[in-house]
Amino acid sequence: MEVTIFMSAGTGKPTDDLIYEKKISDLNSLVKILELAVNKLRPLLIVAEDVEGDPLAMLILNKHHAGVKVIIEDRGLTLDKVQFEMLGTAKKVTVSLDDTIILHGGGDKKQIEERCEELRTAMEKSTAMFDKEKAQERLSKLSGGVAVFKVGGVSEAEVGERKDRVTDALNATRAAVEEGIVPGGGVALLYATKALDNLQVQNEDQRRGVQVIQNALKAPTFTIVSNAGFDAPLVLGKLLEQDDPKLGYDAAKGEYVDMVKAGIIDPLKVIRTALVDAASVSLLLTTTEAAVVDKPNEKKPPSRVPDMDALGGY
Repeated sequence: MEVTIFMSAGTGKPTDDLIYEKKISDLNSLVKILELAVNKLRPLLIVAEDVEGDPLAMLILNKHHAGVKVIIEDRGLTLDKVQFEMLGTAKKVTVSLDDTIILHGGGDKKQIEERCEELRTAMEKSTAMFDKEKAQERLSKLSGGVAVFKVGGVSEAEVGERKDRVTDALNATRAAVEEGIVPGGGVALLYATKALDNLQVQNEDQRRGVQVIQNALKAPTFTIVSNAGFDAPLVLGKLLEQDDPKLGYDAAKGEYVDMVKAGIIDPLKVIRTALVDAASVSLLLTTTEAAVVDKPNEKKPPSRVPDMDALGGY
């Protein structure tokens, strides 16, 4: 269902909210509702399938703060029968071109919890992943609430950079909620190489393929340690010699720590999708007939990062 909403962006006043299941095309049907809002001196948020014709023109012309009881005609409810107590309330509604955020809604907490239980039951019984995801999304919106991040800085560039970091952190948190977390710093991938040590191969080509995957799994930890100025082959060797899957190397402090207790973690979904995507791109490169590459600069100074070939020995 498409939703048409009229409200000045950034409005922070408490609102009355009308939700209507169909299109609003009759101006007369809106008159009573608008009179109720005017008498109460409160902004009115209208959510409907669509607003068209004279009502749309009138709302735009007058710049009404527009678009809870859902008005469903099948239940005998129509716009001309709306009473003020049927309207929902919210302390703050912010509407922009792309987003609508409703804060501190005045809904009945008991009814909200009952609806949440219905969604949890639907998630357990559903066998379709799409239905489960939609139910989870709806449940999160009902029970999770809304947080407001205020990002500041001395320049537009600094604010933009900080905003990107907040967005990345938010997305990582959502991914962690979906699939859980693993020790960070690349050690989850590093220890995954042990699972390939006993993999049965049939020929030399397969053995080399396994070695390529193992080297790739070691690369994140290797790069982090190297960039911090430490001996990456030595660190990887010590980590792989022991059996604690949570032990890692804190490159900021230069010491071995329990990564989970130290707060150095990664969302499993991020690690998993990165590995799957890398495998997909690698497969594409190995099966293509031609590729375009940059010609190496022979006069370019040597890199200070240790040679990745060192990974093969650990």
